[in-house]
Amino acid sequence: MESFEGIYDVVVVGGGHGGCEAALASARMGARTLLLNLHLENAALMACNPSMGGPAKGHLIREVDALGGFQARVTDRTTLQLRWLNTSKGPAVRTLRAQCDLVQYHLAFRMLLETTQNLEVHQGEVTDLWVEQGRIRGVRTALGDPIEARRVVLAAGTYLAGVAHIGLHRFASGPLGELPASRLSDSLRREGFRVERLKTGTTPRLHADTVDWASLPLQESDPEPGAFSHFSPKRTYQGYPCAQIRTNRRTHDLIRAHLDRSPLFTGVIQGVGPRYCPSIEDKVVRFPERDSHPVFLEPLSATNREIYVQNLSTSLPYDVQVALVRTLPGCERAKVLKPGYAIEYDYLPPTQLEPWLETKGVKGLFCAGQTNGTSGYEEAASQGLLAGINAVRTLRGEDPVVLGRHEAYLGVLVDDLVTKGTQEPYRMLTSRCEHRLLLRHDNADRRLAPLGRRLGLLEDRDWALLTERWRRQDDLEERLQALRVAPTDRVRSLLASWDTPAPEEPLTAKELLRRPQITWDRLAELCGLEGEDREAGEYVAVETKYQGYVERQERQVARMRRFDEVPLPEGFDFRSVPGLLTESLTKLERVRPRTLGQAGRISGVTPADLQLLWATLEVRRRRDSRG
Repeated sequence: MESFEGIYDVVVVGGGHGGCEAALASARMGARTLLLNLHLENAALMACNPSMGGPAKGHLIREVDALGGFQARVTDRTTLQLRWLNTSKGPAVRTLRAQCDLVQYHLAFRMLLETTQNLEVHQGEVTDLWVEQGRIRGVRTALGDPIEARRVVLAAGTYLAGVAHIGLHRFASGPLGELPASRLSDSLRREGFRVERLKTGTTPRLHADTVDWASLPLQESDPEPGAFSHFSPKRTYQGYPCAQIRTNRRTHDLIRAHLDRSPLFTGVIQGVGPRYCPSIEDKVVRFPERDSHPVFLEPLSATNREIYVQNLSTSLPYDVQVALVRTLPGCERAKVLKPGYAIEYDYLPPTQLEPWLETKGVKGLFCAGQTNGTSGYEEAASQGLLAGINAVRTLRGEDPVVLGRHEAYLGVLVDDLVTKGTQEPYRMLTSRCEHRLLLRHDNADRRLAPLGRRLGLLEDRDWALLTERWRRQDDLEERLQALRVAPTDRVRSLLASWDTPAPEEPLTAKELLRRPQITWDRLAELCGLEGEDREAGEYVAVETKYQGYVERQERQVARMRRFDEVPLPEGFDFRSVPGLLTESLTKLERVRPRTLGQAGRISGVTPADLQLLWATLEVRRRRDSRG
């Protein structure tokens, strides 16, 4: 008797943040879907920090939400503390960061998984890919069960051949002491995939009652309401402050004295770690001139007393970690509940993927999240959503969804991965995005919700809420364009108090709003618009102030899109292009770009190389047109 009956449309391997979004998207698009996870209790596990969002990452959450994913909704449902970031840097990079209840976050996602139609959830380890003639047929489990599937999404996180390090003690492990997936990497190698090694880590966890909170500066939630999801009410949060402290000379001296017991500095760890989230011992060694580094004490859940020590990732021995923690202000008597650790794991260098996250080597196999070399819950969830969508679309014979760099941070993320690859855990940054004014936190719904609706991932009530919001914004913009403001004494007085000159002739309210000094709140006071929808007003203010810059970026995008619309045929022989540099030829053959634009974004491919490619394609086009 078989444990799994019939053929699944999509099997998702791994129930982390990427796997959950992939499985939910696939099932909600009507595909018979199976999610396999090593441990059902760890669905959507926050194995590292308990936070969501921040610069670029918050943009990704908003995009997942606009496309019909669930990360933003679950974040809003389980938030303990919320803060607005980059408020002084302008709307292009302004975003939210939330501290979540990691226990409730997991439970909320598990309930979604277990109550979604077309989705089955099972506990089990996948050990082998079932591949025939270069096409996926399914997977096999550690219990010997063959599971037949038309598409497979691999989202194995840091479990692939995971090895944890605490001091010089190393052991096979997934995150938080879970079992690793030790055999799946061998199956990937047998199918011809390059498999390489990365490293990440996490921090000690403390008992909250052993921290001297009264002596520490506390950081409360922001008073301004907020929500990640377009479909959640904005609100404020109180009662779960964080504490911001700093390491000191004693901390650093202790670390230096025990580097001979650090797996990172004794050569035990071979995997490459994250550039933007280094361990505390790495920071002390790399920046010897610094006397301190910032550290945050963050609550993990309302259901326990566990504290996460943000920015203190370490793989030093347990006894050293205890002493290390006790050098910190307010932590002199702190009790360490769990040690920090480093974890090495396998990943697939992502140049082996198509721009829609299907592998080039095995048709029907998709990859997402840390399997692709990324770091972070948000990066994983957004890739998982895209992989789940495209697994179903290719199954139906439809064109896969490929987002451009001008359309979404997710488009930048995937293009960077499949075009440039990564040799270290990839983190999404606003600086990676060349079209930041087009890809703001406040316009993710306008950019991507129509696509989410066409895919069937936005329900009627959600779509109705969005269209009503857009109607209010558009209506307000039209009225501001028509509203004329005369230079009365009151207007002159208010404008003078805001350090902006009064006009000689009447101006429209929208023209006034273009001035840097005129915020929406000031315009509302000036024109008696205090009763208007403030959210709509803030959106119109941003659109108005940056209209000229946005139009300039849109013209740049139009010029660049010409290259992205020039396809490179599948199997194109780059060696047939005379004059290509050897370095360029090597990289083009490894990445095998789909368009001329993608070829131009490969590191090392020069403008001269692009001209040669263009000329070769033109010669072939003319030859083919002549018959």
